[in-house]
Amino acid sequence: MSHSFPPAPSCLADRTLRSDELSPVPAPAALLRYYAWAALGRRVDNRILELFRQGLIKGTVTGGQGNEPLIASLALLADKSIDVTSFSHRGLAGHLAWSGHLCDHLNQYFANAASPTFAREGNIHHGDPAHRSLPMISHLGSMLSHVAGYTDAQRRAGHPAVGLAFFGDGGSSTGDIHETLNLAALLSLPVVFVIENNRYAYSTPVAEQFSPAIQLWQRAAGYGIEGLRVDFTADPLAAAQTFAAALDRARAERRPILIEAHTTRLRGHAAYDTCDYLTPAENASIQASDPLPKLRAQALAAGVAPAALDQIDTDIAAWVEACIQASLQIPRPSPASLPADAYAPDSPPLPWLPSVTSEPPAPITFAQALTYAHAKILRERPEAILLGQDIGTYGGAFKVTEGLLATFGRDRVFNTPLAESACTGYAIGLALAGHRTIEEFQFSDFVTEAMTQITLNAATYYFRSGAKVPVVFRLPCGGGLTFGSFHSQELESVLLAFPGLKALYPSTAQDAFDALLAAYEDDNPVLLFEHKALYRRGKSPVAWNPAYREVWLPRHVRPGQNATLVTYGEMTHLATEAAEYLETEYEKTLDVFDLRALAPLRLDAIRASLARTHRLVVLHEGRRTHGFGAELVSQILEAQFFDLEAPPLRIASLDLPVPFAPELEAAYRPTRDTLIARLITWLA
Repeated sequence: MSHSFPPAPSCLADRTLRSDELSPVPAPAALLRYYAWAALGRRVDNRILELFRQGLIKGTVTGGQGNEPLIASLALLADKSIDVTSFSHRGLAGHLAWSGHLCDHLNQYFANAASPTFAREGNIHHGDPAHRSLPMISHLGSMLSHVAGYTDAQRRAGHPAVGLAFFGDGGSSTGDIHETLNLAALLSLPVVFVIENNRYAYSTPVAEQFSPAIQLWQRAAGYGIEGLRVDFTADPLAAAQTFAAALDRARAERRPILIEAHTTRLRGHAAYDTCDYLTPAENASIQASDPLPKLRAQALAAGVAPAALDQIDTDIAAWVEACIQASLQIPRPSPASLPADAYAPDSPPLPWLPSVTSEPPAPITFAQALTYAHAKILRERPEAILLGQDIGTYGGAFKVTEGLLATFGRDRVFNTPLAESACTGYAIGLALAGHRTIEEFQFSDFVTEAMTQITLNAATYYFRSGAKVPVVFRLPCGGGLTFGSFHSQELESVLLAFPGLKALYPSTAQDAFDALLAAYEDDNPVLLFEHKALYRRGKSPVAWNPAYREVWLPRHVRPGQNATLVTYGEMTHLATEAAEYLETEYEKTLDVFDLRALAPLRLDAIRASLARTHRLVVLHEGRRTHGFGAELVSQILEAQFFDLEAPPLRIASLDLPVPFAPELEAAYRPTRDTLIARLITWLA
């Protein structure tokens, strides 16, 4: 759908500022440009607030009134052909200067049919991933690591790019921000971290957020990076000049910088904020600190004619109104535009060489199959990057990555600090920039540290912005090895409650090899569950399988007539042993299926089996209540309830934390003997 938008006035024809235009003597033309984009941000934010109060904009709005000189200066100073950013709640002026037509941004607020997020996301939660402006989510600090990852990808591609990462004084308390600052310092990433300090996190003043013994910019010393303080409320031009010099240093010297920028918030946290936590004197002081009139005064002092500034105000006001009217004419979105799921479309197969390894084929373990798959990917795919804790010289907690660092080097295989959230966000940023990343978690239990990044960022990116996130999250999981509650959990039902994630859970060495290739080439974030008890459970041949993508379909393990048994992971082996026993001892046969893919579920073969056997058994190691089996049974029986001759049987672990002692763990989770006993009773 194409739309005709009003042409921008001449004062907005140029979206750039150069540092030499601001220092040592500011050029009047540069000040006019700077003022025009800051004034545009103010005008649009004010009109958006009015439109919200008229009911023409839904949800709420978080205005950037008072923040425009800060955000506009950085957006104008950035090299928008290569740099990376993620603006925060008060960054509309930055969005306007970075890319797109004003109507594109207004369409986002109106949530109409031409919204850049297809009306699937609201208000300021948008960006332009195609031009490296990454959309934010409300979980403060989680976007910084995306900027770090994307900036690193730009540098790997040979671009002298800089990242611009924004967060507020309140957000400075979140762990994601500290993790990312540490990671950027460790990797020497040229990211300029900007603290937008307006002295309030919603209604909480800075005095109740952090100790006054140290200023926010001084925290840079703890990471061994440069820290600066600027004040837009006192001298916006000097602050912009400091920004320009800092960007130049970060670009040239390839190092991060932390800048605390004092700004103001003229309108409160959001449209619904009454600001009744402020005294009249405090509110008066805030209004007096408005930097936009100060920027105008500085332009006049530098020789800009008052009439030129007045003309800018007039032209912008007229253009904003014309754009509002144009956007109001665009129709509302249709529910028919919602996709069937949150996944990016299937990608074509990659041109893999038809081999597993250069060595003669020999039986290998499940863990070795994964090692060979990693090596094949790194050898054949230059965009591949593998990261995780202890995966380098040590080879990972379970030695799955052993030898890969020595073969492929630290640029492709590298250890990360113990910072699962930031490192996952960094992997997402790399993936957004065209890399395909594989992240190993030491244990699947630790994925809870990165839940926001996986379930709310990676999983939703395509749905809300159209950007693909090809990341594989490798999750060593499962019990039976006396590792206790924090190293043994099955979390598939928790993670897959969120849309947009795919998941594979292989049970054989061949499937493990195939699964990593299939997951790697998918354009969606893929969870690869690897049961730890399978890593060295015997050896078997692994060959190049041209049909490796069939791992997304259930595997028919053995035929049977008396019931359909569906399982996955290590439980596949228990199910096979139990089925063999029942056939030998009781002449009962089970039609056994290994799901392999938990999301998306493809159940056609299982449905056909159930129509023949009329009995359903679901077996999994996760806890029974809210476990994956409940969803599986529900999906099957919604269409096949009348095919059943008996209630379905769900066999799973107890609704307890995973106990440690082997005797207790054996009672907690399904075993071969308990499985056989349950089946005999149920089939009788």
